[in-house]
Amino acid sequence: MLYKTNSEPDTRRFGAALSGMLSPGDAVLLYGDLGAGKSVLARGIARGMGVEGPMPSPTFTLMIPYTGEGGRRLYHFDLYRLSDPEEYYAAGLDEFVGGDGVAVVEWPQMADLETTPALDVQMSRGEGEEARLIEIENYGVRGFDPGALTEWEARP
Repeated sequence: MLYKTNSEPDTRRFGAALSGMLSPGDAVLLYGDLGAGKSVLARGIARGMGVEGPMPSPTFTLMIPYTGEGGRRLYHFDLYRLSDPEEYYAAGLDEFVGGDGVAVVEWPQMADLETTPALDVQMSRGEGEEARLIEIENYGVRGFDPGALTEWEARP
C-alpha cells in the first residue's frame, strides 16, 4: 500500500497509528534516502506506544531501548554507520529483533537484515517540502490493518 503524509506532525501521527498494529516480536524496517523521514516515523511509532521524553537518534549508539505505556518495549536502531553487516551481529544487536519488543530499524540494508514478522517501509519525498510517500509491504505482521490508515492513502 502507498500512503502520503503532508508534514512532520502528519508523519508522526501516521507512525502513532501504525504503532497500534504492532506487537512484541514485530519489526518495522525503514528504507529511504537521508532526510526521507525515517526518524520522524520512528518517533511517531514510539510516541504511539507511550514513550515519553527526548528521543535522540541512535546513529552513534546503533540502538536505544525505550519502555512505553504498559511496559511495552521498543528498540530503535539506526544502522547507517555500520561498515560491515557483521558489526551488527558482533554487537549482539540481533538479540533485540523478534524478541520482547517492537524493533524499529533505520537502514536495515546495512546489516543485510531480513526478518519476519516485519513491515518493510520505503520512504521518499513527495511533492512539497514536508510531504512524504510511504510504501508498506507486510511480511507476517498479524495486526497490520491497511484499512485503518485510509486517511493517508495516496490517491493518483
